Amino acid sequence: MKITIDLGGTNMRVGLIDGAKLVDCIVEPCPAKEPEEVVLSQLKRQIAQLMRPDVTGIGIGVPSVVDYRQGIVYNVANIPAWKEVHLKDIMEKEFGVPVAVNNDANCFALGVWRYGEGQGTSDMVGLTMGTGIGSGIIIGGKLYNGVNTGAGEIGSLPFKDADYEFYCSSRFFSQLHGDTGANFGKRAKAGDAESLAVWQEFGQNVGELVKAILFTYAPEAIIIGGGIASAFPLFEAPMRQSLESFPYPANVAATRIAPSSLPNAAMLGAGLL
Repeated sequence: MKITIDLGGTNMRVGLIDGAKLVDCIVEPCPAKEPEEVVLSQLKRQIAQLMRPDVTGIGIGVPSVVDYRQGIVYNVANIPAWKEVHLKDIMEKEFGVPVAVNNDANCFALGVWRYGEGQGTSDMVGLTMGTGIGSGIIIGGKLYNGVNTGAGEIGSLPFKDADYEFYCSSRFFSQLHGDTGANFGKRAKAGDAESLAVWQEFGQNVGELVKAILFTYAPEAIIIGGGIASAFPLFEAPMRQSLESFPYPANVAATRIAPSSLPNAAMLGAGLL
């Protein structure tokens, strides 16, 4: 048994897993605006509720850059007080079991690679699309971290007048078109022409993002997670249309691009750390 944590600025999800099975889970709002110790105290309390004698370790995914060897997290997204938190040392001292910490997108990639749509691949990119863009890179059957888990920050690459994150996340809908992706999705499914055109544009942008991944990593699979993954049918066709201009069509044909249907992928991946 392991305890796994998916830490976000909105919710703190703490689970107990046995292999690929989520045995129990506690989800509570994150006191993101509170001081560092308040957030830590809640996390400790949630872990303590699930701790049992047969727990062999704790895996934690956080939306930040991470010194994964020492388990230090820096500048956690949407938790302003967490500038530098020695999370591994704190939790090992508190609970007496090994603790591993990594970036949340890396945890997602590990989860879908081992248990989801990435199974059987040696080289894979896990792409999370929601309020931002994250990615985890599997090379040769191993997670590639880079310095402070900084590898794979493809969303920060320049694109148009901003970056891929702006044009391929929920910001595209809210900041560029004035409504949520969920609302555009509902209207598009009802046949609204304007909403369908917005998703057409979005899919073309995602196609350009996929090209950047193909040029950089040439993976066997690109597996998409996050809140926007469920809308894959709305943007898949324009995405693939955009890929028709990629100069190496054999690479496009060899790369499986699919949304993830694996529940709790990031938590399962955190258990593999």
